[in-house]
Amino acid sequence: QVQLVESGGGLVQPGGSLRLSCAASGSIFSINTMRWYRQAPGKEREWVTTITRGLNTNYADSVKGRFTIARDNVKNTVSLQMNNLKPEDTAVYYCNANILSTGVSTVDYWGKGTLVTVSS
Repeated sequence: QVQLVESGGGLVQPGGSLRLSCAASGSIFSINTMRWYRQAPGKEREWVTTITRGLNTNYADSVKGRFTIARDNVKNTVSLQMNNLKPEDTAVYYCNANILSTGVSTVDYWGKGTLVTVSS
């Protein structure tokens, strides 16, 4: 059984910063790509950023230059540093990871999400 648990969400003023974390636990052999997604109220879930096991990264245009993804391959964690936050960044943020567990193929796992609210 594999679990992803996010933390670090909260209320922040525009221009402020937050750091989200996601920890993977359980029967994990290896973790491939890790991603963050977000879902704003009344909108579909959207991709935010990706980091490969080799630490290559990609970002959505809307967050490029403001958000930074990082991971620790030993601790099985991924983080999202969010700077210069805007009201439009308000959303539930979800961690996603492609994990090889006890089977022969990888599976995409999701966390339950953490709420980020950007408001004055």
